[in-house]
Amino acid sequence: MHFLANPARFLRWARPASGWLLGIGLLLAIAGMAAGLTLTPPDYLQGETVRILYIHVPAAWLGMAGWAGIAAASVSQIVWRHPLAAVAGRAIAPAGATFALICLATGSIWGRPTWGTWWEWDGRLTSMLVLFFLYLGYIALASAEKERGGEGRLAAIFGLVGAINLPIIHYSVLWWRTLHQGQSISLKGSTIDGSLLWPLPMTLFGFTAIFAGVVLLRMRAELADAKREARLRRAAAA
Repeated sequence: MHFLANPARFLRWARPASGWLLGIGLLLAIAGMAAGLTLTPPDYLQGETVRILYIHVPAAWLGMAGWAGIAAASVSQIVWRHPLAAVAGRAIAPAGATFALICLATGSIWGRPTWGTWWEWDGRLTSMLVLFFLYLGYIALASAEKERGGEGRLAAIFGLVGAINLPIIHYSVLWWRTLHQGQSISLKGSTIDGSLLWPLPMTLFGFTAIFAGVVLLRMRAELADAKREARLRRAAAA
């Protein structure tokens, strides 16, 4: 990613990429959700509520992937002092927090008819809630550092420490007895029937593309603000 260290070079790449990602992402996400709602059968146990998986699974993936992106940006900032690393971390955090919240909300809605309760303090749900609060903490810390003119190193350290929660989320269904079902999709295959599974890749790739497009848009907006502020400072000094 060092070839994108120059903001001008990054912007030349990000401008068309953000539009393409958002357009393709919206098409895939809408097509996947429409197919999941109208073309797949109800589950033999969960009935119509199983259709929540087309939003819940991508949201869970992106909630975790977002923090992995923050951790990668943090490493780039601390180790290589990448000039756009802090910008990337600040851009990723709100998108990741949004999908973590969607994951929690859809999981609660799905859990009510399946488990008989809106919420249970089991390992998977609790660790995902912790991730959401970590996002809020990162957003507050990164914003405070930016306002003080800092480089964002404290936020970068926080991003690395918070990454400890990711394997806890992933392995929570194995480490503790839990209401949440175990891993349904892995490299070895899937326990979900193919008649239900086929729209999921569309929503998974669609929401991922939307996530990436939004992050690029936020990075572009922050770089534009920084450029405008620099011009105002030069004008005031003159």
